[in-house]
Amino acid sequence: MAKISKEIQEFIPGKLGWVATADKGGLPNLAPKGTLKVLDDETLVFADLFSLKTRACLEANPQVAVAVVDKMTGYQFKGKVELLTSGPIFEEVSGGVKKAMPDLPGIKYAVKINVDSIYSLSPGPDAGKKIA
Repeated sequence: MAKISKEIQEFIPGKLGWVATADKGGLPNLAPKGTLKVLDDETLVFADLFSLKTRACLEANPQVAVAVVDKMTGYQFKGKVELLTSGPIFEEVSGGVKKAMPDLPGIKYAVKINVDSIYSLSPGPDAGKKIA
């Protein structure tokens, strides 16, 4: 597992995460996730409300890449997911979504990402470099 530094943990809140998945045959899917957050120093999580293709891909292939970029700074996280439909993490994510967006329906599941590696997406000589 890769360690998400404090600097990166502080970078993520409020940013849109772009989640890349692929189905069993390798067909890619990309979806924006506005609920991405750091769960701990090795784990990210997001709520899924409407993403039928994302769920189908993750059920067939649990590998994921997530990009978070703001202006000239960005990071890519790669890892394996767990789909959660109950339990403390699901309840925490569900409660956060309900509080932030009360008019939306409840979440269907939470996606827990066990981060295996982190790469720089910032321009310059370290672009694409593995940083964790």
